Amino acid sequence: MENKEKVLTAMKQAGEPLNAGKIAELSGVERKEVDKAMKALKAEGAIVSPVRCKWEAAE
Repeated sequence: MENKEKVLTAMKQAGEPLNAGKIAELSGVERKEVDKAMKALKAEGAIVSPVRCKWEAAE
């Protein structure tokens, strides 16, 4: 499974907005790699930020 998929899965399973540190903890992906994956997911519109510094999967 690609890091982007792991990050997105962790976000969906949490059911609440998360910061990058928590996503790294839940997904088992290194924080650096979470940041890269989140940057790509933001560009694709796959994640949104309902609260400052926290992200969740887009509907």
